[in-house]
Amino acid sequence: MYVVGTVVASLVFFLILKWMKRRRVCMDVKRLDGKTVLVTGGNSGIGKETAIALAARGARVIIACRDVQKAEVAMREIKTRSRSLNVSYMELDLANLQSVREFCQTFLQKEQRLDVLINNAGMPSVLGWTDDRFSMCFGVNHLGHFLLTSLLLNRLKECAPSRVITLTSSVYKYQKLDFQDLNYNVIPFFTFCRSKLANIYFTQELSRLMEGKGVTAYAVHPGFVQSNWTCYFSILFRIVMQVIMYMFFVSCEVGAQTVIYCAVSDDVLQYSGSFFSDCQPTPLRPFARDAGVAKKLWEASERMVKLP
Repeated sequence: MYVVGTVVASLVFFLILKWMKRRRVCMDVKRLDGKTVLVTGGNSGIGKETAIALAARGARVIIACRDVQKAEVAMREIKTRSRSLNVSYMELDLANLQSVREFCQTFLQKEQRLDVLINNAGMPSVLGWTDDRFSMCFGVNHLGHFLLTSLLLNRLKECAPSRVITLTSSVYKYQKLDFQDLNYNVIPFFTFCRSKLANIYFTQELSRLMEGKGVTAYAVHPGFVQSNWTCYFSILFRIVMQVIMYMFFVSCEVGAQTVIYCAVSDDVLQYSGSFFSDCQPTPLRPFARDAGVAKKLWEASERMVKLP
């Protein structure tokens, strides 16, 4: 009886885990022939799976990442798995605003189109400082992408209808922004939460500014994904998290589905500025829908990155 009980309990536990990890899959088969897609952090994780899926739909895909060697390896894999040769990479360090400016200058010189910008790259809950002395989470997750999008916005408008997709997280709900200390860098998890909330406000204000100009914006929570974010932490933490991620988190391919959905589906056009999770628009906490805060953050971000 003990053996039978153990087997039954194990089976029930397995089914519960499988139920917890269920996610929708993007069923839209729309092609992206003639379109250009830029994916930051496209050399690994969700970014790489997104790049593969969109290249397979005929898009010209450019992955932007800091490590050139990893980018070359990822590019070969993306080409192989998508069966598309129209994939390239460019060097970009979101922790260095000068790198962002140089990247945009080069991109605008080389590329005539930008139809979908996917702000995918990000830093996990770590303490550290960017080259411009911003907290690593806020500097990379928000300010780097804010400057990147701002400098590429005219090209997006020229290629309208176009889209900007920014990856965020449902952990935004655990913090609020403090405009007296946007560069907060004390408790790692809180810095991460604030940067993800900033992504949501950024998406809302971008949508408002681009209303009627053919550019739509979406904030996407991909779910809790088995990616390589643990590489920034100790070996013991990585071992523990690998077990937890295997049990409760979804694969990168599954995590990319909502990003792909927002990039290809015409159903999302009516929801510009919205927060998406599991391939559908998802309600936000009231404080995360404050248009005044979104506008204030946009203006503060312009000052921080020294946009004219």
